[in-house]
Amino acid sequence: MDRRYLDHLLVQFTSVFRNRRAVNCCATLMLRIETTSSGIPSPSPPFEGTVVMAVRNLSAETTFALLGFTDYPELQIPLFLVFLIMYIITVVGNLGMIVIIKIYPKFHTPMYFFLSHLSLVDFCYSSIVTPKLLENLVRADKSIFYFSCMLQYFLSCTAVVTESFLLAVMAYDRFVAICNPLLYMVVMSQRLCALLVSGSYLWGMFGPLVLLCYALQLNFSGHNIINHFFCEYTALIAVSSSDILIPHLLLFGFATFNEVSTLLIILTSYIFIFVTVLNIRSASGRRKAFSTCASHLTAITIFHGTILSLYCVPNSKNSRQTVKVASVFYTVVNPMLNPLIYSLRNKDVKDALRKLIDTKVPFH
Repeated sequence: MDRRYLDHLLVQFTSVFRNRRAVNCCATLMLRIETTSSGIPSPSPPFEGTVVMAVRNLSAETTFALLGFTDYPELQIPLFLVFLIMYIITVVGNLGMIVIIKIYPKFHTPMYFFLSHLSLVDFCYSSIVTPKLLENLVRADKSIFYFSCMLQYFLSCTAVVTESFLLAVMAYDRFVAICNPLLYMVVMSQRLCALLVSGSYLWGMFGPLVLLCYALQLNFSGHNIINHFFCEYTALIAVSSSDILIPHLLLFGFATFNEVSTLLIILTSYIFIFVTVLNIRSASGRRKAFSTCASHLTAITIFHGTILSLYCVPNSKNSRQTVKVASVFYTVVNPMLNPLIYSLRNKDVKDALRKLIDTKVPFH
């Protein structure tokens, strides 16, 4: 039998089979057919090792397909329009908040400093996930390259971890403002605010970077179908043919630490806040104190409520649609709602936005 024909068959089988053991079996079978016709004994172990190395070297050519919402083909266009409108609101709302906080000196306070970074993270988070989601809703080709998928995972995970710690930092800021109002500007100095924000960004990158290092060591070959609308970590490593016990344990430990630590900071801060507010004798004073926390509490409820609901979903194929819907809330809906929550409930922001819209640029 012709050697070139056998090599061609081996390449075809390699692209079809994703399992490394299946590829080795095909390679061994092809070699045995060739050696049987030529009368030369077949050395199986060295050849199999060579094939394994060849398959590993194909990782750069590995592609993924994001399944997304293909289970509902009749909803592709309506979903595209809904997500497009939500993305436009997200971009305009978050960039608008950043501009307003930047140009008006009255917003140069620690609370709005943290809010501007929250808007920046929401804008980046939505821009990492939503454009690819919109593209896959209108295109038949839903593939994404190996390194693009890994980069999307890393950036999206960094954004969600950073946001969780920024919300905790904002809770501490509210605690200092209400419980120690006279020392607020002293405690929340520019240096401390910069350190808190920098720490949130650095920790947001550290954990996902560790998980990324393990994900890059996993074996992916051929065309892999990810049952999600973006490269979420559990859906990504699920298509690997390698042992994923360690990545799963690392993810569980990292996610648990983030959720417990941030919620502990938030709950502790608001316990002290509520005790302080209840001791205020004036009803108008209590109302004003509660109003300053209402927007932040709403954002925390939506964000952490969605994250915790994902922990409660059982790990089964029937729950994948539930996971996708829950993921839409913290990747698409939450970044859109945050600027609306903080602007609609804040009189100063509404007034600044009205002035910005009414500003007329003189023409000479």
